[in-house]
Amino acid sequence: MAASRPAQAEQDRRVEDVVLADGGSVTVRPLGPEDAGRLSAFHLRLSEANPHDPDLAGAAGDPTLLTGRVVGPGSGASAVLGALVGDEIVGLVEYSKIGNVGDVGNVGDVVNVGDVVNVGDVGDVGDARFGILVENPQQGRGLGTLLIDILIDAAAAAGVRRLVADVPASSRRVLEVLRSIGFDLSPADGAQIRVSYPVEPGDGPPSEARSRRRRVGGGREHPSGPRSIDRLLHPRAVAVIGASREPGTVGHEVFRRLLHSGFTGAVYPVNAAATHVASVYAYQDLAAVPAEIELAVVAVPAQRVAEALRACAQKRVRGVIVVSAGFADGGDEGQALLADAIRIARDGGMRLIGPNAMGVINTAPTTRLHATFAVGEPPAGRVGVFTQSGALAGTFLTDAARRAVGFSTFVSAGDRSDVSTNDLLEYWQSDPRTDVIMLHLQSFGNPRRFARIARQLGRHKPVVALKSGQESADTGVDALFTSAGVVRADTLNQLFDAVQLLAHQPLPAGRRVGIVGTSSALAALATDACRTYGLEVPPLSEETWSDLAALVGHRYATNPVDLGPLADPERFDAALRLVAASGDVDAIIALVTPHAQVDRLGAAVRQVAADSGLPVLASYLGQDGMPAALAVADASGGAGRGSVPSYSSPESAALALSRAADHAAWRARDHGRVPALDHIDPDGARAEVERHPKNDTWLPEPAVATLLAGVGLRAWPSIRVADETQARAAAEALGWPVVLKISDERFRSRLDVGAVQLGLGDPDELAGAWRAVRAAVGAGDMLVQPMAPAGVSTVVRLRQDPTVGPLLSLRLGGAVADLLVDPLARTLPLTDRDAEDLIQQIRGSVLLVGGSGAPAADTAALADLLHRVARLAEELPAIGEILLDPVLVGRRGVVLLHAGIRLLPPETESRTLLRALAVQP
Repeated sequence: MAASRPAQAEQDRRVEDVVLADGGSVTVRPLGPEDAGRLSAFHLRLSEANPHDPDLAGAAGDPTLLTGRVVGPGSGASAVLGALVGDEIVGLVEYSKIGNVGDVGNVGDVVNVGDVVNVGDVGDVGDARFGILVENPQQGRGLGTLLIDILIDAAAAAGVRRLVADVPASSRRVLEVLRSIGFDLSPADGAQIRVSYPVEPGDGPPSEARSRRRRVGGGREHPSGPRSIDRLLHPRAVAVIGASREPGTVGHEVFRRLLHSGFTGAVYPVNAAATHVASVYAYQDLAAVPAEIELAVVAVPAQRVAEALRACAQKRVRGVIVVSAGFADGGDEGQALLADAIRIARDGGMRLIGPNAMGVINTAPTTRLHATFAVGEPPAGRVGVFTQSGALAGTFLTDAARRAVGFSTFVSAGDRSDVSTNDLLEYWQSDPRTDVIMLHLQSFGNPRRFARIARQLGRHKPVVALKSGQESADTGVDALFTSAGVVRADTLNQLFDAVQLLAHQPLPAGRRVGIVGTSSALAALATDACRTYGLEVPPLSEETWSDLAALVGHRYATNPVDLGPLADPERFDAALRLVAASGDVDAIIALVTPHAQVDRLGAAVRQVAADSGLPVLASYLGQDGMPAALAVADASGGAGRGSVPSYSSPESAALALSRAADHAAWRARDHGRVPALDHIDPDGARAEVERHPKNDTWLPEPAVATLLAGVGLRAWPSIRVADETQARAAAEALGWPVVLKISDERFRSRLDVGAVQLGLGDPDELAGAWRAVRAAVGAGDMLVQPMAPAGVSTVVRLRQDPTVGPLLSLRLGGAVADLLVDPLARTLPLTDRDAEDLIQQIRGSVLLVGGSGAPAADTAALADLLHRVARLAEELPAIGEILLDPVLVGRRGVVLLHAGIRLLPPETESRTLLRALAVQP
């Protein structure tokens, strides 16, 4: 077999820890030479369990053949992945490309080792035969489905086009599982069913089969993830380990709030030094608790947390909240304690929230769980809340009560060692009690998974997020949120402002706003704010204008409608209804100042909102929240759907409405597809990457040319020269006229400083240009290129953003753009709509799309280039940066004048490839 490539080996060593349906966990990783003993022990256990089973013949069932494949180095022609519990292999899955050494014979099954997948001699070149074995005690946990799902990802990365196998027709359970994952089934002969899976390349839209796999069989978003979170939020019995008798301590406050919240289950305090806590009998250790515990809250010093977690594992607790601090924030010692806690939790099959978490709240009447030590009691409602910061949890709870924003569930995750934002998003996606999601994020564990889940969730339930941290203003976060349809807030007040509206009122159908109020000054502020935030305050139709004039008694009644500080409640109601029914507006902002009959004005606002179906907001007496006059009571007595949110200022109301309108437009739009690309050769590009050190330096030009060719791109011809003689020879070879430019990246496109000399038609002009460049920027190699056709100068850049991963940006080129224009960016994968937005929304886009006398450039060719750059980054995660500067976009086609590519150092690359804890059935 071919020698393994260093980067492939580095990538293949990645470990994926996966939680199964029963809460247990396994580690999935490629098997290597050091696993030969474990592999032999695995086969020995299988043979002892099935001593007369001939179906274990073949490569997967033959330890000698399979060990040879594992030990033998590979280059993507084959792969063997093992699932391990502790130090033992409990399952394996493998593939081998057709025609390669080590092709597989017969393998075990997905559900039961007695059912066989016989790969036989099926498939074409480019296809791969696959097989899987799962140990009997691991059956029924979804491990087989998980392993196939991960194998599909590995095969796709290695360029496999299709996974194939023949399965006995009698293995109905295996066939049903494969069908649910997305495999195609067709008769092979009387006794065999041929199964195949079209491995999806990165350049096409999701196939129907892959869509089924993501929904039913994996894709890292699966119902077992929400089920494991559901067990954390709906426990029947809770133990508080470290429940103290001392009021004010963390353990005491958690225990007391569990009691006072009316928790519908049982609560057990665990305290080795006390017999009673808050008049409840206390147990000296968890093992002594005479009940099955589903959730444990650990409130002991950091050094004792590992001991408490071991006790939880022995008790078979499935969910743990660690509120103790001193882990991620505790230096090297704390990091070691954190690693130990994670290992114990995963080995024990426990989902872990924290450490350094504030806890969780579930307001469901069947649960009424308040397992935090934060002060504040949020009302019940339909907002799911996640915050990383434990310190901010109390602020969230008090603000929720003050603003009448009801929570369905609340999770303060702290260090996020296991349960993550993505896990909660998956849970809320299927939670009928949650309509809106509110997030406070300090970092992203897996930004691409976040974007995928948030995009799916946002179609039905708005996701509103506040991102804090040094990089929070970075274009990467904006790009990620834009792609995922997340409503971004810049402050805590804005976060609650947006959630108030989205939780209680419908989304606007457009951006036209009607303003009705009792103050001309407030109306003017509201009008200015609407226009500032991209909303319209349109004039009303002649018919509506005429009716309003008759109502208010003068002919100046238009939008905004000012009824004066002594407005009659009946006229106020009538004006609201006229504007709402006009068809000229998509939303209404009502402005109510102090008034003798203020409650009647509020009732009018509330009733018009209910009758019109339009979103209605108010600035009611300058109050934030939900005044009683604007509230519609829900089943719990709190402010329910249909309540009208009030804002302390018209500006706050306008900003919240603008963000709701943005989200409505995002929902309504076509999000496009990732287009298919021709002339793609990722294998050649991968091979080129492995020939160069990963040291964050720019690759030599021949290597860059090879990588670009892998995605069908070609840079404009260029010859590097060191003196005038070489420059003249290069010009003769390329053909006059030519361009002479310094090779230094800092000045390569700087016409303004003399570093680039154009249109050199003969040796004399070339000699003069050489001296001019030297005088302008000094010594250094130069580049000679043929003159390129005219076009709009643009700069395309892809870089690995430390927060969101690969980030593709576009801007106009040139010295002024370099200084003044921030690039517009999008995260990957890049759809055709994303590329269109990049081109149409950058500053100066008129130069590309045409208008104001400027002819249109070939934007389709530019979009194609953007997709090819994105594909190169998808195929080669080792790439840290791709810089195409400049790209000339002509009337027909594009010209890439220069390209640079840097490779990430290995330790940086591994960070960009981290995966959050996955959950599978």
